[in-house]
Amino acid sequence: MAAGLVVVKQFERLVVLRWGRFKETKGPGLRFVIPFVETGRLVDLRERVVRVPTQKYITLDNVVVNIDFVVYFKVMDDEAEKAVLEVEDFQAAVLNLAVATLRAVIGGTTMSVALSEREKIRDALQIRLDEVTARWGVKVRQVEINEIDPPEGVKAAMEREKSAYSIKTAEITESEGQRQAAINRAEGEKQSAILKAEGDRQAQILRAEGERQPAILRAEGFSMALNTIFQVARNVDSKTMSLQYFETLKQLGESPATKFVFPMEFTSLLRPFLNLSAGDSQQDSGGQAR
Repeated sequence: MAAGLVVVKQFERLVVLRWGRFKETKGPGLRFVIPFVETGRLVDLRERVVRVPTQKYITLDNVVVNIDFVVYFKVMDDEAEKAVLEVEDFQAAVLNLAVATLRAVIGGTTMSVALSEREKIRDALQIRLDEVTARWGVKVRQVEINEIDPPEGVKAAMEREKSAYSIKTAEITESEGQRQAAINRAEGEKQSAILKAEGDRQAQILRAEGERQPAILRAEGFSMALNTIFQVARNVDSKTMSLQYFETLKQLGESPATKFVFPMEFTSLLRPFLNLSAGDSQQDSGGQAR
């Protein structure tokens, strides 16, 4: 550069100052700088990866935790002059800003949230850094938190809490399984009882239906028999009935019984025959008298 010739690589930009004032930013290639009149400063545009050493941070609930993280950043192509004119050492500025910003983010977060929501802390840190570093022509591409390490006492308490939670979850799961099994058994017994009752009802209906049909047929047969008897009885006179009674007496006489009980109506049924016998006797007497 003292000779006035500068080779600018593909990943670099040359910021040229004339008499101490910014003149221009030159791209890659062989560039000429006027000795003693112009000065140039090369700016590397490649993305830089810097690990921030482990430091202590205090959470919202006053727990001291050790955190280390990595910052990925680069100088923007069209704003390379800002990295020279706006800040003395942009890399040191980015790292110190990252540490201070992370202290503010962790200070507004409890330890449990910091451990469980590391991605949210990372995103919040990246957004805050990017808002400030833009004035230096620097873009923060990514922030990754490697480790959040709480004190030993807090670790032991967390282990006990985790163990208690696991036991609680196991007991809840077991009781829920038992409850569901009891519900399933009760539901099965209920359905079985319903099906059994339905089967008994259908069986009773079928038995009743089966008994009803013979009863109806017997009743119809008995009704038809009575109707036939009635129709026949309408044409039967007292003499026929008396003959029927005599037939019955004949059957009684053939039985081994020695005593017989006759209803009072029996004499009224025999009266036509008695009258007929008396008439025949009178006719025989009259014939002999004549």
